[in-house]
Amino acid sequence: MFPLIRMLGFLPLRLSHYRMAVIPKSAGLPLDKDACLHNERLEYLGDAVIDAIVADFLFRKFPGKDEGFMTKLRARIVKRKNLDWLAEKMDIPGMIPHTDPARNQAKHLYGNVLEALMGAIYLDRGYRTARRFFIRKVIQKHVDLLQLVEKDPDYKSRMIEWAQKYRMEVVFESKEEHSSHATFPSFVASVLLNGKQQGTGKGGSKKEAEQRAAKKALAAVHTAPSEDLR
Repeated sequence: MFPLIRMLGFLPLRLSHYRMAVIPKSAGLPLDKDACLHNERLEYLGDAVIDAIVADFLFRKFPGKDEGFMTKLRARIVKRKNLDWLAEKMDIPGMIPHTDPARNQAKHLYGNVLEALMGAIYLDRGYRTARRFFIRKVIQKHVDLLQLVEKDPDYKSRMIEWAQKYRMEVVFESKEEHSSHATFPSFVASVLLNGKQQGTGKGGSKKEAEQRAAKKALAAVHTAPSEDLR
C-alpha cells in the first residue's frame, strides 16, 4: 500500500475501498458462484466524480469562456484514451494485481482503475479531498491545458463546419468489423462529400474511426481543386 499512499498524499481511512478499486472486472475475485469482487461500481462512481471536478475546475479557470469551449475541453481531459495515459503517468499499472495476465487485457483498463480510485477517494474522504487530489496530482501535474486549448482534435465537427460553409452535403458512414484474432471489434468509417468518398479511417470505436476518416477528408479537401469536389 506504500506506493498508493505516496501517490495519494494522504492516509486512507478505509483501505478496503482502495483494494477493491485496483481489481478490474477482468481479474475479479470470486466470492461465490453468483458474485465477484471487482471495481466496476467504484468505476461508475469515479466517472461521475471526475466529470464534476473537471467541470467545476474549468468553470473557475476560464470565467470568460462559453459552455461550448468548456464542454470540448472537459471532453479532451476525461476521454478514455487520455485517462489511460494519465493513469500510466501516475504509475497506476503497478498497483493492479496481474495474477492472470490473460484475463487482465480489458480495454481502457488503466483509465478504469483511475476512475475507480477516484470513487474510492470520494467514499473514503469526501468530495473536497477528491477534488484537491485530482486537481493537484492529476491536472496540475500531468495536463497541459494550454496545449489542449490550442489543439482541436475534433475533426468530425471541423469537417461538418467546412461542408456547411461551402454548402456541400457531408455524410459519415461506418460499419463494424469482427476478426477471429481480435478481442474487440473494430470499425471502419468513410466520409462522403456530395456523394464522393473523401476519406476513410479505422478505429476501436465508431467515434475513433469517424475522427480518423474526417482527418483524412479534411486533408483531401484542402488540397483538391474545388471543382473536383462538386
